[in-house]
Amino acid sequence: MNAIQPEPSNLSYSSAPPILVAASGHAAMARALRTVEASGHRIGDRMTLDEACARIERQPAATAIWIELEDDGGAEMDEVLDCVGRNAREGRFAAVVSSTIALIDAVSARLDGVAVELIADADDVERAAALAIATARLGVEQRFSDIASDQNAARLRQLSDEVSRIAATLARLSSGPGGTTPPLEAKPQGEVRDVSADTVRAVIRARRLRARYFPEHLFADPAWDMLLDLLQAEIAQLRVPVSSLCIAAAVPATTALRWLKTLVQEGIFVRRADPHDGRRVFVELAPAASEALRRYFAEVGGPAVI
Repeated sequence: MNAIQPEPSNLSYSSAPPILVAASGHAAMARALRTVEASGHRIGDRMTLDEACARIERQPAATAIWIELEDDGGAEMDEVLDCVGRNAREGRFAAVVSSTIALIDAVSARLDGVAVELIADADDVERAAALAIATARLGVEQRFSDIASDQNAARLRQLSDEVSRIAATLARLSSGPGGTTPPLEAKPQGEVRDVSADTVRAVIRARRLRARYFPEHLFADPAWDMLLDLLQAEIAQLRVPVSSLCIAAAVPATTALRWLKTLVQEGIFVRRADPHDGRRVFVELAPAASEALRRYFAEVGGPAVI
């Protein structure tokens, strides 16, 4: 059933527990195996999606699992994702789910917690970093070989900066009394004035226009872009699925997903199940975040906020 054999490797494997790999197809399996091997881990087993749940339940705790999805596996894929999410939340193992951008909505609908690293159309460095982040939660030693080669050094530094920035933001958002940033619940008194959809759209358009004149990565601010997109949707009474919000973030999908998870974790964003489609969730502003944004626009007044 699993005809793929890992290519010979000169890597020296760590003594950490093995990684289980499940994939939706031959090409997906080959790519997953390369990432796990390059991380310095040994591969414990390889399986198709229909074998995954039973195999996961038999595996001892504290073992990592990598799920690679290139096609929509329907109910079978949903069952595997539910199984992975449940076991990861219980702390049995670290977990990474790698999918295509086209599958973001279906995959994120099943993974509603912070225990699973979700990546989409990720490059080699992003994939290696996702495994490192996931296993670090369980104290598993992580080592890299060809993934961290010289040609990827700049990308690795960029990704490290990105993860550090998210962690710093998370720390500031979590600060209580005495912290440098007031909690979101601490709202000024007074009536909240309405913000027009045209005002928010103008700000979003102005932000996107910068890419015509400067490299887009100079202005990457996915948290703010997602906040603006959700405010615009709220005013227009529209619902925003995860895939649309990732596009609005104007950064690679994996980066957007990391920020989305952080902002949901901190209660700034709220996930809502689609009542008509069990394989999709919507994202909206939490009430306190909505009020904070509206007060912000009221305070800055007429000039465009970019």
